[in-house]
Amino acid sequence: ADKKLKSLHVIWKEDVRRWHPGQKWIWEAGGLGVFDPGINALSILTAILPVPVHISAATLEFPVNCQTPIAANLTFAHPAGASLTADFDWRQDGDQIWTIEAVTDAGTLVLSDGGAKLAIDGVAQAGPDPASGEYPRLYRRMAELVGSSTIDMDLSPMTHVADAFLIGTRKIVDAFNE
Repeated sequence: ADKKLKSLHVIWKEDVRRWHPGQKWIWEAGGLGVFDPGINALSILTAILPVPVHISAATLEFPVNCQTPIAANLTFAHPAGASLTADFDWRQDGDQIWTIEAVTDAGTLVLSDGGAKLAIDGVAQAGPDPASGEYPRLYRRMAELVGSSTIDMDLSPMTHVADAFLIGTRKIVDAFNE
């Protein structure tokens, strides 16, 4: 929050066949397509930025036989003029890529492996104990919220998805066949 952001780029590329085999609902209207994993990147983005950003342009690639996109390129408007972009793609072969790189006036922050790893100027930073596990932490947090009758919800990631669908240019690409 105390750094001046110059640019931020999200690369979220994975193989839909690996993570959603046979799940035809993901390609139907309302299934979100590539935004199913992409919303995870948007959740991290809205959590780490100290100011709200808004989608200013989007290109959505729809397979000719699907109702939801298989890829998306997003551009965001930042109040201080920083360059913010995101590339989501569900056609990734080989290694899965879940990376956010933020260049600031004080150096470069890289979140990789979906936010599991943090490096600043190439130096790995200590994170949560991997043995504690993502889901046990989520379940603990859920129990805290239920116990206190409160919510912990950020609708801005879903707003970004809706905005991408509203203003995005639709590009038809080759059919998706599982």
